[in-house]
Amino acid sequence: MDVEPRKTWTVAEAKARLSEILRLASEEGPQRIGTKTPYVIVPEEEWLKRAAPRIPLGRWLVENLPRGYDLELPDRSEPDRPLPFQEEEFRDSEGDK
Repeated sequence: MDVEPRKTWTVAEAKARLSEILRLASEEGPQRIGTKTPYVIVPEEEWLKRAAPRIPLGRWLVENLPRGYDLELPDRSEPDRPLPFQEEEFRDSEGDK
């Protein structure tokens, strides 16, 4: 069904002849409705064939992980490793501790 729609139906025609448009979409291919803002009617089966398959986010992350990089992770038991917020003092808006 790689066919360009042959006819552009007006919205008024589409309202009056919806059953025919749906039948033509399944038999002849896509049907275009509207001129200012065109829409195309295709059978669901055709739409699903063209739609990209959705994969779960977890699988996508695993498949797109950077590979082959030697990442050097710091040893978390190093004694001289600075601890974040260790010496930070949090104050409220008036400067009190």
